[in-house]
Amino acid sequence: MSDRRTELLSRCRAALGADAVLTGKRVHERSAGIWGPPRTIAAGALVRPADTEQVAQVLAICNELGQRVVVHGGLTGVVDGAWAEPADVVLSLERLTGVETVDPIGATLQVRAGTTLAAVQDAAAEHGLMFPLDIGARGTATIGGNVATNAGGNRVIRYGMIRSMVLGLEAVLADGTVLSSLSRMVKNNAGYDLKQLFIGTEGTLGIVTRVVLRLVPRPTSRTTALVGVGDFDRVGRLLGHVSAACGGMLSACEVMWHDYYTFVSAGRPRPLPAEHSYYVLFEALGDEPQRDPERFASILADAQATGLLEDAVVAKSGAEEEAIWAIRDDVVRLLELRPMFLFDVSLPIDAVEAYVARIRAALTEAWPDGRLFVFGHLGDGNIHLAVSAGPGSGDARTAVEHIVYGPLGAIGGSISAEHGIGLEKKPYLDWCRSDEEIAVMRAIKKALDPHGILNPGKVFD
Repeated sequence: MSDRRTELLSRCRAALGADAVLTGKRVHERSAGIWGPPRTIAAGALVRPADTEQVAQVLAICNELGQRVVVHGGLTGVVDGAWAEPADVVLSLERLTGVETVDPIGATLQVRAGTTLAAVQDAAAEHGLMFPLDIGARGTATIGGNVATNAGGNRVIRYGMIRSMVLGLEAVLADGTVLSSLSRMVKNNAGYDLKQLFIGTEGTLGIVTRVVLRLVPRPTSRTTALVGVGDFDRVGRLLGHVSAACGGMLSACEVMWHDYYTFVSAGRPRPLPAEHSYYVLFEALGDEPQRDPERFASILADAQATGLLEDAVVAKSGAEEEAIWAIRDDVVRLLELRPMFLFDVSLPIDAVEAYVARIRAALTEAWPDGRLFVFGHLGDGNIHLAVSAGPGSGDARTAVEHIVYGPLGAIGGSISAEHGIGLEKKPYLDWCRSDEEIAVMRAIKKALDPHGILNPGKVFD
């Protein structure tokens, strides 16, 4: 062990306690993430600070010694944003947990960054409120990670990305400086909105330790429906019809292409038969539990009468709601196929059909036995593609990435809708960002992390 590493570990143990600094087998036996083939953490050490002050102590030490640091939350990301090399130190937020305060009058909640999304949702519900962000990995994903990646999820169409739900936050800079801006106000126009520097920047500018979240009144009704549609033109028109008729109640519009629906629903009761080209999952949240399901059923009946849909089922119980959502959320099942490459892109809704057709044709030409599964949050133009093609080698993956990302620039799309850049999408950042934009990103990184110790190599070199 080098003298520098010895000094680093000694000082971290003195600051955090011996049990909070892990090395060797205690690090390498830990999982590096929930997606893809099983991998373990390769870092040389892992530290587990218990509060903001300890995070600041660790970063000050690492900054002084030029030690690279990779922050870990729930490890539910899919772009290798939390990957650590043997020379890295992992800073895990697993001990920074707990909802600190809930203000029912102001509808805010303050939480430590290592707390799971599900715990935040539960805490809000106890006060008759709702934290509207929702993703399939809610039980594992942490609020700090959600903020660092600007998570979107299922309800963006109504509530926006998590950026719109963050009122204030506390972050630790690379040199250990604690930047505390725990505002509980919706309106705060006093100078630069510094919290935005840490939302969606993937831990490259600072480590978020506390967050003040904006809550909304908890809806008293939830209506979930699954609809079968024959062609994509009708999918778009159906979305417009339902959105207009709901009068603001529509909270989610998820679309599953036939291939995704049939694969994921195999072996379980299907709410609708596997005979439609597209399956649209709608969720509406309202405040009239006696009337809202009937109203939504009437909206769908009108749509069916005008030929916008072929079949529909409205959930009549919580169990039926969960069964419908389980099909959409069971992305992990796709990992039964190897290799499996997952993509997260966004583009204008009117360009989706042609884009998917182009991708499918190119993949079929290159790998006739390959498979493409498409699904996503169509209400906000975000679709996910899962591709099983080729031998799984680096060359095959690069070829698939070129097929998927290549058309996006010309149609005003993005290579990343909600999962960030990490390592996986770094080579393609300039496919959807200008040289000027990337230059400003680099300047901000240099200003806040001049030694480049925070999540090094992620987003850009």
